[in-house]
Amino acid sequence: MSHHPHNQGHIQSHQRPIQQDWANREYIEVITGSIKKISDFLNSFDTSCRSRLATLNEKLTHLERRVEYIEARVTKGETLT
Repeated sequence: MSHHPHNQGHIQSHQRPIQQDWANREYIEVITGSIKKISDFLNSFDTSCRSRLATLNEKLTHLERRVEYIEARVTKGETLT
């Protein structure tokens, strides 16, 4: 089977879109992977922030109760010993 220059040019012209398609697919895969990493990070950051805020909320609630208790004792004229 002999290769004619005309046929070789025809094959190369078909390979170019295929190579471009693979390059596009690889690029899309990289972008998709990056988006997934960002999404995973944001989800774990959200979980971490919610947990920390819940802990802070508990501490604030406890402090508010103590302040109310101390205010009530001061209002009654009790000593804080």
